[in-house]
Amino acid sequence: MFSSSSLSEHLVRGVIGIGTLWVAIWIGTDAGWLGVIGSLFLGLLSFAAFRGCPVCWTIGLFSTAHRQ
Repeated sequence: MFSSSSLSEHLVRGVIGIGTLWVAIWIGTDAGWLGVIGSLFLGLLSFAAFRGCPVCWTIGLFSTAHRQ
């Protein structure tokens, strides 16, 4: 259910998800409204890349690695 078609695809989604989540947290520390809106947008992009939460991505990583 959480696995991808290939391990490289899954790892790329993870790098994008972790990177956007890190930038969202970094931008969210700004007190301005633009920082909050940017942080929310990047957080949603991160969840889209992970196809859910980071734990779901990790479960999918093990499932994809086991399948191959």
